[in-house]
Amino acid sequence: MQLDSNQWNLVYNVFSFGLISMLACTIYTLVSQQRVLAKYRNALVMSSMVTFIAGYHYLRIFDSFKHASTNGMVKLDGSQDAFNEAYRYVDWLLTVPLLLVEVIAVLALAKEVSRSLITRLVPASAAMIALGYPGEISNDQNTQVLYGVLSTLPFIYILYVLFVELGKSLERQPEGVAATVGRLRLLLIATWGVYPIAYIFNIVGDASSSSFVTVQVGYTLADVLAKCVFGLTILKIARMKSMAEGMKDDH
Repeated sequence: MQLDSNQWNLVYNVFSFGLISMLACTIYTLVSQQRVLAKYRNALVMSSMVTFIAGYHYLRIFDSFKHASTNGMVKLDGSQDAFNEAYRYVDWLLTVPLLLVEVIAVLALAKEVSRSLITRLVPASAAMIALGYPGEISNDQNTQVLYGVLSTLPFIYILYVLFVELGKSLERQPEGVAATVGRLRLLLIATWGVYPIAYIFNIVGDASSSSFVTVQVGYTLADVLAKCVFGLTILKIARMKSMAEGMKDDH
């Protein structure tokens, strides 16, 4: 894939932006542990884990892009020194279930409710990512469509659990928390929606340099929103709940 200098620099800089965003968010959520009550710190730990895992994989993506490039030509042929898109799927397989567990953890629901939600959301999210990968790496359009449809099924189920089942658990939350969780769910849909759009773009679009740049920029910006902004919103909810339970705001 031949990229002109502007395209190559854009992808390079976007990967750099993704990497530093993940690392900065990891540090911020770690140092914010003492700003919330102890029972909400697990949610912040998981948020830090998500951005740390993503940061590591963005370092690998960044290096892979540099090593696969020669004078603007990016190798995408699947060889050992080609650009490795699989790093994204390894990242998503680990971080997407953690993102969903973060939401459950920060709400501090009854153990039975939390266990029920987690045992449904985690397997569904892992299935969504695992089913998407064969289509992503395939060059056969029928295979791409098949796995695209299959991966959409657990995605729809996740939305049902988040909006219907989790919605039932928000009535007893402190003032403002339910509304913030509502915005969090919308953020999740908005950012996760970028991934299938990029996936479809790969199926129906031509294998051009502009399509490669669009997909990489789209994936990276969606990752920053879905992990960093999501994690900061989790911190906001933990702070709101801590304050509502009597923690003094001395920061």
